[in-house]
Amino acid sequence: MRVLATAGHVDHGKSALVRALTGMEPDRYEEERRRGLTLDLGFVWTRLEPDAPGGAGGEHLAFVDVPGHERFVSTMLAGVGPVPGVLFVVAADQGWQQQSQEHLEILHALGVRHAVLAVTRSDLADPAPVRADAVERLAATSLGTVPSVAVSAVTGTGLDRLRGELARLSAALPAPPADADVRLWLDRAFTVRGHGTVVTGTLGAGTLRVGDRLVTGDGTGALRVRGLQCLHEERTSVSGVARVAVNVHGGADAALGRGEVLLTPDRWPHTAVTDVRVHATPVAELPRTVTLHIGTAAVPVTVRPLGEDTARLTLARGLPLRVGDRAVLREPGGRRAPCGLTVLDVSPPRLTRRGAARTRAQELTAMTGRPDGAGELRRRRLVRRPDLEAMGIAPPGPPVTGDWLADPAHWARLRDRLAAEVARHAEEHPLDPGLPTEAARRLLGLPDRALVHALVDTPGEGALSHRQGRLHGPGGTRPSLPPSVRRAVDALGEELRRSPFRAPEAGRLAELGLVHRTLAAAVAAGALLRVADGVVLLPGAETEAAAVLRSLPQPFTLSEARRALDTTRRVAVPLLELLDRQGHTERVDDRRRRCRWTAGSGGGRESNPIL
Repeated sequence: MRVLATAGHVDHGKSALVRALTGMEPDRYEEERRRGLTLDLGFVWTRLEPDAPGGAGGEHLAFVDVPGHERFVSTMLAGVGPVPGVLFVVAADQGWQQQSQEHLEILHALGVRHAVLAVTRSDLADPAPVRADAVERLAATSLGTVPSVAVSAVTGTGLDRLRGELARLSAALPAPPADADVRLWLDRAFTVRGHGTVVTGTLGAGTLRVGDRLVTGDGTGALRVRGLQCLHEERTSVSGVARVAVNVHGGADAALGRGEVLLTPDRWPHTAVTDVRVHATPVAELPRTVTLHIGTAAVPVTVRPLGEDTARLTLARGLPLRVGDRAVLREPGGRRAPCGLTVLDVSPPRLTRRGAARTRAQELTAMTGRPDGAGELRRRRLVRRPDLEAMGIAPPGPPVTGDWLADPAHWARLRDRLAAEVARHAEEHPLDPGLPTEAARRLLGLPDRALVHALVDTPGEGALSHRQGRLHGPGGTRPSLPPSVRRAVDALGEELRRSPFRAPEAGRLAELGLVHRTLAAAVAAGALLRVADGVVLLPGAETEAAAVLRSLPQPFTLSEARRALDTTRRVAVPLLELLDRQGHTERVDDRRRRCRWTAGSGGGRESNPIL
């Protein structure tokens, strides 16, 4: 299906023309037909002839007929907002009028590029002067030079040619992606007995299916698609562009109406503050409060100028916006010409510091409004992939971890900073090796601890590793002992070399300055062997003890082991338990142990009866 909207001054024959083209009545209300005045949006359609020019033969062509009266400009905006092309109507007997101009300004503000000009009532006046004037006016806007046809809905003159031009226009309209995220702006909502709530709108892109889950614009209301109609036909799925009626069910259906929107869940941001580029009107000349029109929504916004053509808009209610969206700013009452805008950022930074607005204006100057993944990543440095996609921006590369995307230059700087912080921590805390992962996250201002682990795994200058919640540099996990601790360890080593298994008492350790923290550092550095709390020996003492015990008749008792090792029960008990754990010895019964023979231990069958 192709969908066009009408545009033009009141009483220039828009409804009569689409009635003649489709054979359907666009005015839904008796008052509209009685007064000959369109008050609300109308929807009619026809099927193009199979041999229609442009390759669009056989397709349905639908029209959203909009009112032309100045009091209904908001309704006109709701009708034309979601539609990609327009049938612009000017009457030959009246020529260019006030609402002709405002409708053209609105189409230009929205950036509409596809149109056909119809000069109606050509049976009442010479259409040539009006046609030439209108073509020139349209050519100065986003519509450019458009085909034009003089027609009469009464006599039928020019209707066949107009159908041909509409067919060519239909074929030229861009085909939206069927797999796009759904954003259905609603223009009607009503209740059907036995079915519940039905909403209608123009589906611009994506696909709706029976059974789909949708959410309202603020993301809080969940709805289920119970049924679909397109051109009064029941459908199981509909792809845009299409006029569609959706039977929905859920807790939020009572609040639906024109200006609301239905969305693919978890795919659209809820934007209450956005930075935009304003077209055609200097931002400084805008009133502080205007109305933002996008889709069928009309929302009051507060304007904060930033640059000559950029501004920050604060919306009275949040909307699902994406980078590149086109919208219209219009002052209520129409005292000023409407102006267009392009959405640049749907999640802008807060402007709280002095000079932040000036800096932001300079940043916005370089932004085009076209989705740019690499540029957006440079600005944001770190962003989750779903958040970037929700802005309407394709990720420029794979995530660095999980769904986190990072600007390559920023990521490299983070890696260098992390290496520097790890080295600084090791220098300032020689007895406490390893920078805690959470401390590293806070130092780098990272939102997720997984990013710290990813930085450790990223190749760079100064190899990093993580172990037991701490980050270590090239020096590894062992602490560097200060000179005072090293001297204490050396003094203890002299004593233990004379009596390898006579571990010093707590008092002696305190005399040497080897209290809990320094003692733990010496053990972590490999300078001492911890046998048990408060029991330390020299590294390798367990191997020496095993060799001594192998010389004993097997099995042996704790008392025999203590005498052979020349130590106390305080040391012998935990030392034997350590030897058990390491596999040097094993228990025979509650009182005795024996040595296990291993290659290179020097034992044999005589010394190890377990063989």
